[in-house]
Amino acid sequence: MSAKDFIFQTRPYFEDWITRSVYHSNAMEGNTLSYAETYAILWNDNRFQIKATARELYEATNLKYALNEALNHLDEELSEALIIKIATLINRNIDEIDGYRTVQVFIQGAEHLPPAPAKIKNQMMYFIHNYHHTAYTDLFEKLAVTHLAFERIHPFADGNGRTGRVLLSFELLRQGLLPLVIPQESRTEYFRLLAEQNAAGLAEFFRQCHTAEQERARAFGWDPAQEKTL
Repeated sequence: MSAKDFIFQTRPYFEDWITRSVYHSNAMEGNTLSYAETYAILWNDNRFQIKATARELYEATNLKYALNEALNHLDEELSEALIIKIATLINRNIDEIDGYRTVQVFIQGAEHLPPAPAKIKNQMMYFIHNYHHTAYTDLFEKLAVTHLAFERIHPFADGNGRTGRVLLSFELLRQGLLPLVIPQESRTEYFRLLAEQNAAGLAEFFRQCHTAEQERARAFGWDPAQEKTL
């Protein structure tokens, strides 16, 4: 069974991975929902009383829809259109967008200044070209280098981190591998690697996250022998 089939055919793991992806990615950006609250929102579990802002509720459901969108396009190569669709879903009912940003933005805690709005279209065209035509030593190097490049462009007014993290799992699944989840407990290390533009360190970090996901999936019946070796 492929990793893609495992996700679609193993409902408990599907719900577990989606919930963890949403909870940890949003928590990194300041969302205060607990894991239990996130699960309740995503899967209509009425056993929990949830106290959250409207924005936090939308952040949870939006990211679920964005992940589902990525899963629905695993038979396609990454494109600008898919990236924009994912970002649009992430920002729905919060900061409605329909494309790349039209204002200058700043990355909190980073010296790097993202490109001016007029330069984004060309930079994203180059990003997609390089994504598909650059040779890498392994997939985790590709994930690290392209993740760093995407976050430096920061093509959207908001939701760039969440969008970039969806793309990580999208590419892993496209290549026949399980996805990954970056735990919010590793937020400091993750953001440090981004700020330092440390591609080698980030590649190893992603590899560790993927190994942790393999171990998590074992509890749901996943056999790592089914996954191709990198």
